[in-house]
This record gives sequence, structure tokens and C-alpha cells, in this order.
Amino acid sequence: MTFDVRRFDIYRKVPKDLTQPTYTGAFISICCCVFMLFLFLSELTGFIATEIVNELYVDDPDKDSGGKIDVSLNISLPNLNCDLVGLDIQDEMGRHEVGHIDNSMKVQLNNGYGCRFEGKFSINKVPGNFHVSTHSATAQPQNPDMTHVIHKLAFGDKLQVQNVQGAFNALGGANKLESNPLASHDYILKIVPTVYEDMSGKQRFSYQYTVANKEYVAYSHTGRIIPAIWFRYDLSPITVKYTERRQPVYRFITTICAIIGGTFTVAGIIDSCIFTASEAWKKIQLGKMS
Repeated sequence: MTFDVRRFDIYRKVPKDLTQPTYTGAFISICCCVFMLFLFLSELTGFIATEIVNELYVDDPDKDSGGKIDVSLNISLPNLNCDLVGLDIQDEMGRHEVGHIDNSMKVQLNNGYGCRFEGKFSINKVPGNFHVSTHSATAQPQNPDMTHVIHKLAFGDKLQVQNVQGAFNALGGANKLESNPLASHDYILKIVPTVYEDMSGKQRFSYQYTVANKEYVAYSHTGRIIPAIWFRYDLSPITVKYTERRQPVYRFITTICAIIGGTFTVAGIIDSCIFTASEAWKKIQLGKMS
């Protein structure tokens, strides 16, 4: 007695002369193939594309920064001469720098009547402020006009990632040209550390921030206080991390198998129901004719 391995075949074949093709079955088969192709292409597109997963945790992600954060500031003051404009920086670690000039540039506007200030500098990772003012000028003007437009205020590396939507330049486009010329402006910033990790595992460190602002004319017992544009900041202990991922291959294969098997099963059930109903209808018609 010989052992026949074909006994284990769960895909038994039916001879073609025992099968019956129908127009309904052909139509359902074509629709089935088109539907499977559509689902397959959809899954393939999702498999090729990357997804961005975000998470929150408490930590300082950029420990190699030396406790510093890079800042980029671009602001226009169309009614204040460049000779009067300066940047001052101070924080809770005792830093107090008046008239910061490193990596900064002043561009005259309105034939020298106004000024655009562009600067790149670093701040310590402690609460503090930096402000644009006339404090570093040798002679203080009587009525400095602090109306302004903020083109850019960003912290850390620049992230140009399509699927990441965040407030990396929340003050970009802020327009205060219609404000009181003698008013001071306070921008209260809450800076949120942000990490972006790509598919290769490379990390980039940036910072988002939220902002609240107010403007006011300040007075003391000696008279009106010289106005300024203040950026008061504090750091959030929460870090936002974006991780670039791609769907695992095994999940893609599992989904494709589910699409093929499920579509064929459902299409087979539909075809069987239609065929059974058709045969029953034919028998009823034959019964009426006889």
C-alpha cells in the first residue's frame, strides 16, 4: 500500500467539464478583479508612503547643545532709524547684554527713515527675555515709534517636513503698524522642544512656541517709560517627538492576502446566491408552463 501525498491537498480541482460558466459570474469576476486592483493600489500607495507618529515625554532632547537655543529674528520697524535700533538679552542666569551685535544686520528702509533688523543669536534654557529697543542708542529719542512687522521668529533648526504641522514661526506675519506708536509690545512665549527623527534615525532639534501678546504705554514716577518690543520666554518641560515610519512588510502582505481572500469569498457568495436564485426562478417558470 503506497502513501499518496495528494490526500493533503485542500485545494481540490474540479474538472472543467463539470463547471458551468455564466454571464453573471463573468460580470462579478470582472468587478471582483477591478475592486481587488483598486484596493491593492491603495495599500501599495500607503506602504510606499511614510507616516509621522508623534509622542510626548518629559526630557531635554538636545543635551549636546550646551544649554543653548539658537534664535532667528527678522523684524521691520518702518518708523525708527537703524542708528536707534538695538537688541538686548537678559535671563535668570544673570545674563544682561545691551546692544547685541554678533550675527546681526540692519537694513535701512524708507530712505533711511525705517529699519529692518535681522539677527541670529542664542539664549540659555532658562526663563528670560530679549527685546528690540533704543536702550543701546547713545542718545535716546523723544518719541520712538515701535510700530513693527515680524517676518520671522524661530528657535532651533528649521524643519521643512510636509506632514508636520506646528507653530515653528507662530509670530511670522504679525503686523502692528496700526498700533499706538508710543506703546510697548509684550509677546509672552511658551517654548516647546521638538524632535524630528527620520527613517535613517537622524534627529533634528527645533522648538515650537505658543504666544500671547499685549501692548501698553508704560509710565513711572519720572514720566513715560521708553517703549520696547519684548519677547518674554519660558520653556515647557514637555518634548514633542515626531518619528518617521513606514508600514512593516508583513502587515502589507497580510493586508493584501486579506483583500484577495475576502474579495474572492464575498464575490463567490454573491455569485452563488444569484445563480441559485436564477435556477429556482427557471424551475418556477417551467412549472407554470407545464
